[in-house]
Amino acid sequence: MPDGLVAALVMPGIGWLVAAALAAGVVYGFAGFGAALIFMPVAARVATPEVAVAAFSVSAVGSAITMLPKTWPACDKRATGLMIAAAAVTMPLGVMLLTRLPEVPLRWAICIIVAITLAAVVSGWKLRLSDAAGPRLGIGAAAGVVGGSTGLLGPVVILVTLAGGGQAARMRANLATFLTTVTLVLLPALWWQGVLPPPVLWAGLILLPIYMAGTLIGQRLFQPGAERLYRGIAYAVVAGAVVLGLPV
Repeated sequence: MPDGLVAALVMPGIGWLVAAALAAGVVYGFAGFGAALIFMPVAARVATPEVAVAAFSVSAVGSAITMLPKTWPACDKRATGLMIAAAAVTMPLGVMLLTRLPEVPLRWAICIIVAITLAAVVSGWKLRLSDAAGPRLGIGAAAGVVGGSTGLLGPVVILVTLAGGGQAARMRANLATFLTTVTLVLLPALWWQGVLPPPVLWAGLILLPIYMAGTLIGQRLFQPGAERLYRGIAYAVVAGAVVLGLPV
């Protein structure tokens, strides 16, 4: 058995990471977002932010198989593509911050970002964007920095997408396509800056099939016409993750 796999199996808190990955997968398969919002606050209680971000990023590769083939045809390809391109450029800066900032402030940052995102969306705040490329590129760039430094690639994009309204199925497709694709782009940035040592890579591979199973379950639960249920369940689960992840 490889030494990295052995180290991953005895990693403190691996059981919590497994449970968080399953819950994150179910929410992601259902809502098209929220996986990192669920996983990162919980994982930050039992692992360093670097380990949590890297392990989750590896496990989230499964979404390219379980989600992307279904969400890509239904998404707004121009708007989503612009945000993906901008996020790819700025993510290395975010990863650099991840490797240099102290652990506790990062844990607080994770919870605060999630809480602000949730509060803004639940309050009914609305945002209308023009079709120009500039706003989409700015949103993607901000998401890249925040995601690279905290593992939360989604809050900026989630806030804008949900605040903009629209049908649940279309919002779900846009968010899932963006988040799945930028997670794949994040992996090389993590590896390049030394955040993917063998034990962490193996931990992510352990979580991968569990996360994939969760997304398949979540997809079966999604009902395109159940707008109120769609939002309510996602909000409730994310709020619970914030409470669990508070570094107190």
